[in-house]
Amino acid sequence: MPAENLLGKEGQGFKMMMNKLQQERLSICVTAMGVLPARPRRHDRLRAAAEGLRAADRALPEHPVHARRARDPDPDRPDRFVDQLIVAHVRGDDIVSEVSMAKWWTTDLQKKVVAECLQLHGGYGFMHEYPISQDYADAAVQSIYAGSNEIMKVIIAKRMGLRG
Repeated sequence: MPAENLLGKEGQGFKMMMNKLQQERLSICVTAMGVLPARPRRHDRLRAAAEGLRAADRALPEHPVHARRARDPDPDRPDRFVDQLIVAHVRGDDIVSEVSMAKWWTTDLQKKVVAECLQLHGGYGFMHEYPISQDYADAAVQSIYAGSNEIMKVIIAKRMGLRG
């Protein structure tokens, strides 16, 4: 590659990429939180998406499981924590442990919420005609991007002085 096309010093690409992981992980947190709307809104959206679907001789939106899930409390939202991390990142603070925690928390929560939505669709949730199918795949990969959540646990443990 010609020297004028380099984006930094030769041999420093991996180091440059590693320096941006904190920012990448924060952006993944924000994306994961974007699919965590208030449960009643999510329930209404599921109701609309499930119109015409049937399970056990009932319209899926009328099934008792929908009513129970709509009443369940929302999971704790990580919004405030992630907001504080964004401010700290912009300030230049070393928040690798905290960002690793946030990525693990938000992407696991995203997977949980999307899996719950998929369950409400039943087998229809795996059909590509329904957006929940793509949401499920997207949620799964979020916990892998920029270091898997298992790697996040190792980072946290090492920074706490524990074995990873």
